[in-house]
Amino acid sequence: MHENDWLSAALVFLASAVLIVPLAKKLGLGAILGYLAAGIAIGPFGLRLVTHPDTVLHVAEFGVVLMLFLVGLELEPRRLLSMRRPIFGWGGAQLGLTTLLLGAGGWLAGLSVPVALVGALALTMSSTAIGLGVLGERNLLPTPAGQGVLAVSLFQDIAAIPILALIPLLAMQPGAGAGGGGWWGALQAAGAILLLVLGGRLILRPGLRIVARSRTPELFTAAALLLVVAAAALMRAVELSMALGAFLAGVLLAESEYRRELETDIEPFKGLLLGLFFIAVGMSIDFEVLRSEPLLIALLVLGFVGLKALVLLLMAARIGFAQRERPYFVLLLAQGGEFGFVVAQAGLSGGVLNGRHSSVLLGAIALSMLLTPLLLAALERWWLPRLAACDSAGKPVQHALAEPQQAPVIIAGFGRYGQIVGRLLSAQGMQATVLDVDGEQVASVRRFGWEAFYGDATRLDLLRTAGAAQARVLVVALDDVAQSEALVQLARTHFPQLQIVARARNVSHYAALRRLGVQHIQRETFESALASAREVLGLLGLGAHEARQLAQAFRAHNLEQLETMLPHFGDEQQLIALSKQGREQLEALWAEQRSQQARGRGDWRESANSE
Repeated sequence: MHENDWLSAALVFLASAVLIVPLAKKLGLGAILGYLAAGIAIGPFGLRLVTHPDTVLHVAEFGVVLMLFLVGLELEPRRLLSMRRPIFGWGGAQLGLTTLLLGAGGWLAGLSVPVALVGALALTMSSTAIGLGVLGERNLLPTPAGQGVLAVSLFQDIAAIPILALIPLLAMQPGAGAGGGGWWGALQAAGAILLLVLGGRLILRPGLRIVARSRTPELFTAAALLLVVAAAALMRAVELSMALGAFLAGVLLAESEYRRELETDIEPFKGLLLGLFFIAVGMSIDFEVLRSEPLLIALLVLGFVGLKALVLLLMAARIGFAQRERPYFVLLLAQGGEFGFVVAQAGLSGGVLNGRHSSVLLGAIALSMLLTPLLLAALERWWLPRLAACDSAGKPVQHALAEPQQAPVIIAGFGRYGQIVGRLLSAQGMQATVLDVDGEQVASVRRFGWEAFYGDATRLDLLRTAGAAQARVLVVALDDVAQSEALVQLARTHFPQLQIVARARNVSHYAALRRLGVQHIQRETFESALASAREVLGLLGLGAHEARQLAQAFRAHNLEQLETMLPHFGDEQQLIALSKQGREQLEALWAEQRSQQARGRGDWRESANSE
């Protein structure tokens, strides 16, 4: 295929993804491995439908940039500031210890210090795309281990500029490939970050507000993409990581009223480009090197993955991650990463590495990325089920969900709200699988005869064990709003046949659930408050029938008002205007009802007098 024939290339990429990725997911291997397999199939060492993977890889790297922007949108600046210790502490420890061990191993194997150091730096880097992609797919990013993976990945992005600045200093030919390094490069980098932060505070929100007022959806999408591209271009201009720039832009907008709209607009582009990135990685695996030196490549992969895993395992134990979360922390950071390709290429162009060194490094990194989804599938199939019945300290938990369930209803959260639903179903002879993360609560309700299980419903593996693939209804009765939304997203992604009935803690939670597509929502205090209002009206002299009619009218009006306000959540001024307008409409409605009732009473009196 000609490298400029983009129409044919698009046809090949999309066809390979559509054919291979669903098959990989059906086999339980995950989407990432499917994309890698698709790249191998169409690449130079497969069907040779595409022979220039480098060009595609440069374009597809933007998928990683978009992913980091979306991650940044979930982190408010205060939260990011609170993460400074794990970012620089855990990230620095991982980078420093792993580089030291790998560099020492290369030096003992007979490599020169510069070659061993550059090779160690290339192998130390982990795949942000695979790590955060897996965490997002399994809803593990909010967990402590997920935040640990994020912290280490962010530090690796931050470390990009000093690593690239170091390589020319190690070159056998001084000055080869040297760019703007030293103090001047550092000042440029600091200035770019400062410009991005100040611009985000002074320009981004007002600019997005102006675009939003145009009420042109495609223009807002274009503005969102422009924002990410501009942030990435600014960082690239000073030789910083493009992903780091996008991440900072996302953090600056994490508290803005347009966060959800930005997420919605960027998500499709992110998913498509990430898939293209993994296809390009699959195409770039040099099987000629693997065939010519299989033993060397195998030893290198086992050696660097094993050393990184050892360091990460010690870190996970020291940090105190739960036993069932440690395998994800270790595995998702132990493989090589996309930035390793950049380091190896910089080492080659700078004269530190020769062609053989670079090919071996690239082959080992790509192979480790290819093996990670396979190891992850094996981990989730054979090892994690053994840990599912353990608490955060690794000790067995009573009543843990271990055996597959078949009930048509799953109730997530069995506090006061969930128990009422469960009791009504039980009274009708209907079975339900009950999950709750409070071990004491599970033990308590079991003493009263309920078949409840200890388990976190936001974990994909436990949700599958609970029978989500066969169940008809999922009742979301969790206390925590964030966990409730995460469970709904997980269920809609992996179990689309489930009908979701959700409990809303407040109006904002109601709006969030509606935006996620949930149709059956009950606000937990609304109906009881409405019943109290009816009693108050009765105590003030209104008849029972009249009080009930007023309450029903208010309920209908309130739900209609919520649906009207739903598209405008995040725009405070518009919400205030709609709220005032709704209150005026309700007052006018009730005034009309009072007038009709007064006329009705007057007509009755006139009729009685005439008789």
